Amino acid sequence: MTRVKRGAVARQRRKKILSLTSGARGSNSRLFRRAQQHARKALRYAYRGRHERKRQFRSLWITRLNAAVHEHGRSYSRLRFALKLSKCSLNRKTLAQLASLDPAAFRSIVHQIQPSLRFFFCFL
Repeated sequence: MTRVKRGAVARQRRKKILSLTSGARGSNSRLFRRAQQHARKALRYAYRGRHERKRQFRSLWITRLNAAVHEHGRSYSRLRFALKLSKCSLNRKTLAQLASLDPAAFRSIVHQIQPSLRFFFCFL
């Protein structure tokens, strides 16, 4: 059987892992075996974080919308229901940006969807 020299291939593989962990502290960025474990764990956290970020932003938009709608004497759930009744296709992100960047436009949206709520709730 012929001898296989893996010097260049092994070095490239190790350099790749060590470059992934270049910002880590201590031996996690210097020793290959520790760096390999650290990179694996970091990639797992990154995967989880990408999915968590979507949840966190949705929660942030809902919180901002709730605060903005309370200024007009409404609740977030009523706003969502009124938007659904009036067949408005603005999503939470767009509405939250409108509420913070252009309050006048947000106020007009809230007042435009108000009649659709009156149809369902006679006490408004």
